[in-house]
Amino acid sequence: MLKTLGISRERGLRLLLLAFLLIPHPSSLIPALAAEYPSRPIRLIVPLAAGGAMDTIARSVSAKLTDALGQAVVVDNRGGGGGTVGAGIARVADPDGYTLIMMSATSVIRPLLYKANYEMFRDFAPVSQVSAQPYLLVVNAKLPVKSVPDLIAYAKANPGKLNYASAGQGSIIHLATELLAVKAGIRMVHVPYKGMGAAYPDLLGGQTQLALGSVVSALPHVRAGRLRGIAVTSAQRSKAAPDIPTLAESGVKGYAVTNWYGVLAPTRTPRPVIGRLHKEIAKILDNPEMMKRFAADGAEAVDSTPAQFGAHIKAEMQTWAKVIRDAGIKGE
Repeated sequence: MLKTLGISRERGLRLLLLAFLLIPHPSSLIPALAAEYPSRPIRLIVPLAAGGAMDTIARSVSAKLTDALGQAVVVDNRGGGGGTVGAGIARVADPDGYTLIMMSATSVIRPLLYKANYEMFRDFAPVSQVSAQPYLLVVNAKLPVKSVPDLIAYAKANPGKLNYASAGQGSIIHLATELLAVKAGIRMVHVPYKGMGAAYPDLLGGQTQLALGSVVSALPHVRAGRLRGIAVTSAQRSKAAPDIPTLAESGVKGYAVTNWYGVLAPTRTPRPVIGRLHKEIAKILDNPEMMKRFAADGAEAVDSTPAQFGAHIKAEMQTWAKVIRDAGIKGE
């Protein structure tokens, strides 16, 4: 072929080498791709049914992100398997920034207790934390307890006689209450329900005596005098209930728990794409309108860099793994 064209073998090899060198390396295309991103709609998977707290926050963020990016960000509810159905879909999606997933503290806990189809750091790349939601520690109004020290003293005087409600075996409410028990040195009986909505009737009726509930769901019962709110689980007081102290303030040193939501992408999503998403989400979370909307749901907007969000997830994994081990919690 080269002889037919009148090209020597040596010159032909040089031309081939030059042509190879002129082919752009895939990595060199990433900035260009990021500059054009997004060029089509983006799917934000919510691994739970529509209508819950995560879904509400995801839809609030996606609407603003649609405006910022100039492409539709569509919430795709894929509930089932305690979040594993949605996680499984996101895990195998193309890492191009067009499939994202919102995850929570429960997403971290599940693989620690059950066989799951994903691993947080193997399968996902953090983009940004979005919110943090404290829990309110409430007791039945008839229980002779008006503070956390009262609760601890009562539990120690009546070991194993206090029943606490949770949203289910292995839920963050279950683990957060066990963390309280471990730190306070008390023993209580766990009564799991299929969600806190199902737990409130027994809590109000006195069959269970205490629980951690979201501020939004528990505060109306506190204001009506049916339950007594004695502490919040976050490191700082909740803006929704500023008169109620934190557990740490109340003597449970080092206690700080919030449920959180955050956005992740399939692993190997280009860093410039993740950077663009984080930049726009940070602007959204800094918007007073969004802060007000989150506050109405008992949550606070929390912006974090991808590295900060990754460090938070790692710390959560270590915390809950220790609680599971110390309290002897098993998945059921």
